[in-house]
Amino acid sequence: MYKNVYLKKGKEESLKRFHPWVFSGAIHHTDDEIDEGETVRVVSLDGTFIAVGHWQIGSIAVRVLSFDDEEIDDEFWEKRLSSALEMRKSIGIADNPNNNTYRLIHGEGDNLPGLVIDCYGRTAVMQAHSVGMHVCRMAIARQLVEVMGSRIENVYYKSETTLPYKAELGQENGFIVGGSSDNIAVENGLRFYVDWLKGQKTGFFVDQRENRSLLERYAQGRNVLNMFCYTGGFSFYAMRGGAKMVHSVDSSSKAIDLTNRNVELNFPGDPRHEAFCEDAFRFLDAADDRYDLIILDPPAFAKHRAALHNALKGYTRLNVKAFERIKSGGVLFTFSCSQVVTKDHFRNAVFTAAAQSGRRVRILHQLHQPADHPINIYHPEGEYLKGLVLYVE
Repeated sequence: MYKNVYLKKGKEESLKRFHPWVFSGAIHHTDDEIDEGETVRVVSLDGTFIAVGHWQIGSIAVRVLSFDDEEIDDEFWEKRLSSALEMRKSIGIADNPNNNTYRLIHGEGDNLPGLVIDCYGRTAVMQAHSVGMHVCRMAIARQLVEVMGSRIENVYYKSETTLPYKAELGQENGFIVGGSSDNIAVENGLRFYVDWLKGQKTGFFVDQRENRSLLERYAQGRNVLNMFCYTGGFSFYAMRGGAKMVHSVDSSSKAIDLTNRNVELNFPGDPRHEAFCEDAFRFLDAADDRYDLIILDPPAFAKHRAALHNALKGYTRLNVKAFERIKSGGVLFTFSCSQVVTKDHFRNAVFTAAAQSGRRVRILHQLHQPADHPINIYHPEGEYLKGLVLYVE
C-alpha cells in the first residue's frame, strides 16, 4: 500500500485540471517519512484520492503518474508505452523505412513525467530525470522490449547528468538490455552517428528533425553557416538541399569531429563543407558577409527562471551579430530550447536584435517541437522549443 501525501485545503485545484505536478508548498503532511523516488498517493485532507505519483525532494514534490487509484506495476508501464508507440505509428513516425530515429517517450507529454526514451535504429536510449523513474528503470526496460518487439534489441540507460545530484545514486551510464556498437541511425534518409555514450541529451537532437527538413528546402545555392552545430544535423541537410558552401561551428572539438564524420558518412569527399572549433560570438565577430543562410541553435541559455533576464540579453546579442553578418536576401533560422523562455520572450528578444541591427526583417515561419515531442494540454510548460525563420533585407 502506498503512503499518502495530504494536500492543504484548496491546493488540489490544479490537479483537478490534470496538471501533473504537486509543489512542496501545497503539502500539509505525509504518512511517515517517504524515501525519494517512492510511489505515493496524493489525497485531500479528508483522505479523498486525487492522484498517484513519484515523490521527490525539491519544489516539485510529486510528479503524477496517474489520476486513477491504480498500482504502478508492469501492466501500468506496458499500457503507457503501448499508448506512446501507437501514437507514433498513427502519425507515421514509427515504422517508417526512411526514418528509424524518433522520441518514443516525452515525459509529461506522454503522461510519464521524468522519463525520456529516444529510439535510434534497434537501440533505445532511456533517460531518467527523476529518482522515481530511476528506481523503476529495470521494470520500464522490460516492458519496453516487450512492447517494441523486433523494433528494439538494446536499451542504453543514460542518466548520469539528468538525475538530481543530491540523491547520490552513484548512477553510471550503460546498457541495461543487450549491447551494441552499431551507432548509425537514419533520419529522413540521411545517416548519422549517435554518441549515446558521451554526447549531449540522448546522443542527438531528435527534436529538430522537421526543422532540418524545412531548412533543406531553403538551402539551394546558398552559403550556409551552422552555428552551435553539435553533430552537424542542419549541415548535412543543407548539403542535400544543394547548398553551395556549408560552414559548421561549435566550441566543442568532439562535436566538430562528429560533425565531420556525419558529413563524410553522407557526402564522402565533398569539398563544400568545412568545420571550425570556435566560440560562436568570436566567430561571428570575425566573419564576413558571405553567408545568406544562417542557423542559430544554441544550448539553453536559461535552465531556471532566475537566469531568464540574462538569457534574453544573450539571445538578443547573438541575433544582433547574425543580423549584422547575413547577406541581404538571406534567411535566418533562430531557436531557443530554454523552457523558461516563452514564445513571446524569444520573439521580443529577436525583434530587439532586428531593431538594433537596423535590418528589415520578415517572419516566414514560426517553429516548434515535432509531433513525437507532444505537449500535454494540461501541462503547457512542456512547450520548450521555439524557432523563427526570418527573411532579412
